[in-house]
Amino acid sequence: GKSTLIKIALGLIIPTTGKISRRTTRIGYVPQHIKFDAFLPLRVRRFLQPAGNNIVKILTQVGAEKIIDSPLHTLSGGEMRRVLLARALLTEPELLILDEPGAGMDINGQAELYKLIADIRSVKNCAILLVSHDLHVVMAATDRVFCLNQHMCCSGKPQDVRRHPQFIKLFGKGIADQLAIYPHQHDHEHELHGDIKIAK
Repeated sequence: GKSTLIKIALGLIIPTTGKISRRTTRIGYVPQHIKFDAFLPLRVRRFLQPAGNNIVKILTQVGAEKIIDSPLHTLSGGEMRRVLLARALLTEPELLILDEPGAGMDINGQAELYKLIADIRSVKNCAILLVSHDLHVVMAATDRVFCLNQHMCCSGKPQDVRRHPQFIKLFGKGIADQLAIYPHQHDHEHELHGDIKIAK
């Protein structure tokens, strides 16, 4: 239900019960899955054009400038995730919603992507709502966790959620104890490519 909840919040799905209240804001959305027909002659540049200007700049920021003229259906999983992220960033979002951003990527690609996401938050100063079933990512890369299982089981800081009875009931004490939590203190600024900005 994680993806469904996001789509309801975005207005892409109408809920059968309940009410959704939204504050008008610029939202960038990266879906979990997207497929392109090999017979559709759509290249990266053309795919990004309706989203905004500065295509080359944004592709460079996400490390995908070299594939700007590649057909979409030829991209690897990691390349597609970066293109989708670029498309979301072209809207200059105040809120960036990422649905399983590491889907279809190997472990090294996922590590690079999550580092990029952390840098984007620092540089763009936008909120990020990240949906993932990867507990290690959730606990290591977020400030606040919402644990869903057909309802809100628990929420709070990662270190608190990990010890919550409902979380332990869902995943077991062994899993909860194994999860590494590395809180990231934002006591510095990053350059666009993630390097720490040196004060002049």
